[in-house]
Amino acid sequence: QAQLVESGGGSVQTGGSLRLSCAASGSIFRLGAVNWYRQAPGKERELVANIGTDGKTIYSDSVKGRFTISRDNTMNTGYLQMKSLKPEDTAVYYCNLRTVYDNFWGQGTQVTVSS
Repeated sequence: QAQLVESGGGSVQTGGSLRLSCAASGSIFRLGAVNWYRQAPGKERELVANIGTDGKTIYSDSVKGRFTISRDNTMNTGYLQMKSLKPEDTAVYYCNLRTVYDNFWGQGTQVTVSS
């Protein structure tokens, strides 16, 4: 089992930066892919970035070149570095850990980008 706790959200102006963290309890963090999703008001939840157990990364077109996903298995923590933020990045961001056994979600952290 794992519990995920996100942190690092907040309010910034256009062009600003934030770094989200996803701290996992338990010992299975290294066994799962880490995903960051976001959900804006009135919209469906969308996958923003993924990092596999092998460190390979995938990004949605909307954030490619601006966001960087990473993981530190020694700290059981995943990260999402966000730069050049835009108002359309405003959403609740969720961390997800997906293993072959189960699927874990954090509680979400709000990111608000003002113009």
